[in-house]
Amino acid sequence: MRRPSLALGALLGGLTSLPVMALWYLGEQLAGLPFAPFDVFDWLARTLPGDVITLGIDVIVRAVGVLNLGPTSTAAKAIEQLMGLGLVLGGGVVLGIVVAWALRAISWAGWQLGALAGLAASVPLIAIEIGLGAGGGSALALLWVALTTAGWGAILGSLLDIQEVLQVTEEADSGRRAALFKIAGGSAAIALGAWGLGRAVGTQQSATGAGQPLANLATTPEASPTPVPPSATPQPSATPAPAAAAAAATPTAKPPTATPPLPTPTATATMRDRVEPAAGTRLELTPNEDFYRIDINTRPVVIDGDSWVLEVDGLFDNPRPLTLEDLVAYPPVTQAITLSCISNRVAGDLIGTSNWTGARLRDVLKDLGLRPEAKELFVEGADGFYESVAMEDLMDPRTLLVYGMNGETLPVKHGFPLRIYIPNRYGMKQPKWITRIEAIDEEGPGYWVERGWSAEARPQIVSVIDTVAVDQAVDGMIPVGGIAWAGDRGIQRVELQVDDGEWVEATLRTPPLSTLTWVQWRYDWPMVSGRHTFRVRATDGTRTLQTAEEHGTRPDGATGYHQMTASI
Repeated sequence: MRRPSLALGALLGGLTSLPVMALWYLGEQLAGLPFAPFDVFDWLARTLPGDVITLGIDVIVRAVGVLNLGPTSTAAKAIEQLMGLGLVLGGGVVLGIVVAWALRAISWAGWQLGALAGLAASVPLIAIEIGLGAGGGSALALLWVALTTAGWGAILGSLLDIQEVLQVTEEADSGRRAALFKIAGGSAAIALGAWGLGRAVGTQQSATGAGQPLANLATTPEASPTPVPPSATPQPSATPAPAAAAAAATPTAKPPTATPPLPTPTATATMRDRVEPAAGTRLELTPNEDFYRIDINTRPVVIDGDSWVLEVDGLFDNPRPLTLEDLVAYPPVTQAITLSCISNRVAGDLIGTSNWTGARLRDVLKDLGLRPEAKELFVEGADGFYESVAMEDLMDPRTLLVYGMNGETLPVKHGFPLRIYIPNRYGMKQPKWITRIEAIDEEGPGYWVERGWSAEARPQIVSVIDTVAVDQAVDGMIPVGGIAWAGDRGIQRVELQVDDGEWVEATLRTPPLSTLTWVQWRYDWPMVSGRHTFRVRATDGTRTLQTAEEHGTRPDGATGYHQMTASI
């Protein structure tokens, strides 16, 4: 009777998982076949209870901050991907244990038992691919999963058979160690080779039309959106020109000009008159590559812009599929907008400001013949994310079907070819990679709402200290600066406190880029030697003072004052 060690089965199962995952990656890059590690993680993220997902988000975000792993969204996605790989590695360990146990109980050949165990393991993977739908539900994709997993099991069973033979030879220990080294080395070599080939030929990050100048979308001169003026490109030491203003209440017949008047209470001021931000304050406009990315997939969805259409269903008199050219034909509107994730911690980096370009949603709905009985618009993305938009937001002239970002078409990771922008809401209400809209006569579902997050998702008042620029002191004054934001309510005042002293008012960099963006602030503090703690608070445009009560991100967004300690 063969008695292969269960520990040996676990070891070989883990080792052989590496080339199998690399093979899956190669298949994905060459032919768009499923990559099981990330698909398993994405399925779990959709299936687990909201409390569990929230706990996972909190743990990941805290880990990124404590370990200083870099931008939160980038590091978090890398952690999610590693977790997906780890799940399959763990699955390989379990598969190895199962095959080793079967070899002890059944007198079949090792490859036969392994293949059978692999086929059994492929069943939940196939179910996951069918459940996710996108790309993983074709017969070829399912056959690929079944064959590769069965092959994995067959090889694993054969290796365990070999190891069993080695255990009864005179040079058992040395022979076994040599064989294990060869298996480990071979697994690593195959994994690296398949991964490298996949990287070389992969097309995962390519999408026709993504990240191109907006002018390339224009079909007529009237339909061409105006790119962001070169002078608006953010520079650390330069004052950017204003972005296009928030849309007026009445749609215009012509596209907006490059620099329309800013609809702010301080319209008499010029952009040139604005205070210089303190050195180290985050840029007023966030470059596309630095803008945060939070969504429900380990990797962004890649869509071919040439073949994409927006499906239109429900309570419309004239429903029809819309192409990107159809949407670009509407008068383009460019708005400077600050968007934040509801899971952004106090002073976190899951927030950014960009120029978004798109068509007014209400104009599109009017042309489609939105019926009076419609109450909400159900919006669905290619990644499986969905949200229902209330009528007050549908009719808001600032609500856009967005196809442009900072003068370019949307990058892949930010929703190409289409996303929605809804003013005065957190990002959890704003699907990307939109493929379908449906007008409905009831209150519709929301992905994160169903998982215990806010149904309204109205932004909290946010104020952040970005810098205490000790090395920039001039005449005994140290520049302190940061940003403040309160959705579309604007910021009326920012105040700074040092070491439990009196609150003093900072200078706002007004006018802001638009009524929908954050505002930079600055305070020149009279230097006093020692170690000092700086706190900040803001008052929004409705004269509501930011709450000092500290509260976590769920369900309504984080609250509390931000503070920073510096040694002078």
